[in-house]
Amino acid sequence: MQHYEDLYGLIRQDQEAKRYFRSLPNYVREAINQRAQAINSVESLRDYAENLTRDDE
Repeated sequence: MQHYEDLYGLIRQDQEAKRYFRSLPNYVREAINQRAQAINSVESLRDYAENLTRDDE
């Protein structure tokens, strides 16, 4: 599993992560941006986004 410095490094260098991040609703992207330092892999990005959207279903 590849780790990056933060969310911005992740989406700059990983096209899958970039596409996934752009597909998320605005409120989820904003919440993820608030925790950018804690998100350093595709897995952590997906986990955090899933936790944020779980209540939407």
